[in-house]
Amino acid sequence: MSLPRCTTETGEAVKGKIWILASLVVVSFLCLWIRIWYLQVLEWQHLTGLAEDNYVQIVPLPANRGMIQDRNGETLVSIRPVFNLYLIPEDATVLGSSLDKLAQRISLDREKLQKKIAETRSFKKVLIKGDISREEVAFIEENSMSFPGIRIWAEPVRNYVFDSLASHTLGYLGEISKARLKSRKDPTYRQGDFIGISGLENVYESFLRGEKGYKEVEVDVSGRELKTLRKLPPKSGSSLVLTLDVKIQEEVEKLMAGAAGQDMNGSVVVVKVQTGEVIAIISKPSFDPNKFAVGISSLDWKALVNGDGSPMENKSIHGQYPPGSTYKIVTALAGLEEGVIKPDTSIFCPGYFNLGAGRYRCWKKSGHGFMNLHDALVQSCDVYFYTIGHRLGINTIAKYAKNLGLGRATRLGLGHESKGVIPTTQWKLLHKKEPWHLGETISASIGQGFNLVTPMQQAILMTAVANGGVLLKPYLVKRIEGPDGQIQQEFFPEIIGQFGVAPDHLEQVQNALRDVVNSAQGTGKESRLKNIIVSGKTGTAQVVRMESDEELKKQEVVPVKHRDHAWFMAFAPYEQPVIAVAIIVEHGGHGGTTAGPIARKIFKKYFDLYPPLPSAQTL
Repeated sequence: MSLPRCTTETGEAVKGKIWILASLVVVSFLCLWIRIWYLQVLEWQHLTGLAEDNYVQIVPLPANRGMIQDRNGETLVSIRPVFNLYLIPEDATVLGSSLDKLAQRISLDREKLQKKIAETRSFKKVLIKGDISREEVAFIEENSMSFPGIRIWAEPVRNYVFDSLASHTLGYLGEISKARLKSRKDPTYRQGDFIGISGLENVYESFLRGEKGYKEVEVDVSGRELKTLRKLPPKSGSSLVLTLDVKIQEEVEKLMAGAAGQDMNGSVVVVKVQTGEVIAIISKPSFDPNKFAVGISSLDWKALVNGDGSPMENKSIHGQYPPGSTYKIVTALAGLEEGVIKPDTSIFCPGYFNLGAGRYRCWKKSGHGFMNLHDALVQSCDVYFYTIGHRLGINTIAKYAKNLGLGRATRLGLGHESKGVIPTTQWKLLHKKEPWHLGETISASIGQGFNLVTPMQQAILMTAVANGGVLLKPYLVKRIEGPDGQIQQEFFPEIIGQFGVAPDHLEQVQNALRDVVNSAQGTGKESRLKNIIVSGKTGTAQVVRMESDEELKKQEVVPVKHRDHAWFMAFAPYEQPVIAVAIIVEHGGHGGTTAGPIARKIFKKYFDLYPPLPSAQTL
């Protein structure tokens, strides 16, 4: 009787287990159904986005940077398409072997590349090499399966049409720095973007850069683009129309190339007398900004930074030089205005000027004899101006120098400018911690001593001498034009000051400058033209103090780095001035013989292209 009872109890146990199992199955399906409902109904939008991210990529579309043209519409800077090679670290599954194989055909800076990869988020692209050749493109495409994560993009890059022409003015591009990215001043920049680093490219970055576009593309598991889903086109940047004249700029560049293609170091500035428009400005040695357009190599950068003559320095606005005898214009006007001399005041030049125990030589060892102001400027007599300077005192000379635009930035519009130095008694106490000595006034009166000026300042001074005493702000940009050609901004002449000298005193100096070039005894005879009256002033700026023996001043004896700088400042035509030039040739010797002929050829080229009015020509 016990057997049936056991069977009954066993059946009930089995039923209980089946019920529990069934309940678990039901609960599991219920949970699964709830989860499906949650994913399909509540989370579908979010999950769809995640799914799309697995096969959709956002690809930035670079904007075409705005063009830069000269005053006549000649294109100086444009855009050209190139193939750039990039790496997506996240997709580079065999990076080492890929780079090894690439290096067999393409020169790579592995150290620099590894550093960039380490600093980049894995999904951001890293530039391997810009502007690769068509042969390199073909090699990569043929072996694409061996290069996962390495891709080619066709992109626009900067094209400097005339290579190094006006390079310091135009500037160059470079990859944005980490510091600028971290500053978040403009969140639209991304690592790898190229921005203006110097010159007009930097100053007008916000106008030139344009606005990037984007496109959503469908990609396969290897990251290859299959099709475009959506696209926001980029917007091109605005263009600059400059005051520069490429024909004059080319002529000046050629003239500074010197014999056998050996560049003369220095600067030339050509400015319109009545407006302040800069029509040519060069600094030598220069550089080719095209080398920066896709990222300059370490080797090329070191060559530029360590190159002779400081090729990366814009000497037109940063170079500071003693003005030499060109400063006699300042001393002459100060002397006339202060009444310490009159135009006919006669001073005897025996070849030296004594002050206490000191003797200050004239450049002409035998002396000039009796000189009035006109003859002293024409023949550049040092003793005459030593005497005026001694009578005026350094603070009075400095006051007129500053009124003439020296000792302050010209505000050209290329960023920071050197101010130069116009010394005073207070200046020396502040900067040298020493009192002023009377003998230092003697040197300063002919542009030596502590005096320093920039070529741009010299050009503006000569412009003001030519136009009657009006100091004009120099400028390089005539207007900014939008992509549609509409004028967004326009620039006009701006007066920043006046000499404050009597017209007859300025006329006395102008007449003397005319004869510096056109009289038999003038120091600027080498700049004379047949049909145009050129007016100018030579200057020889001492680099190192020479011994008393005049033989040491012979250029073949003195090492090049110790030779004097050669200055020449001029304007033309005399009756109706149109342009002014300031030229300095570093270690070029005498201004009249080195810089003067350059000025003559600049004037000839300009007036061959743009003949002056008949009244401005000689008969």
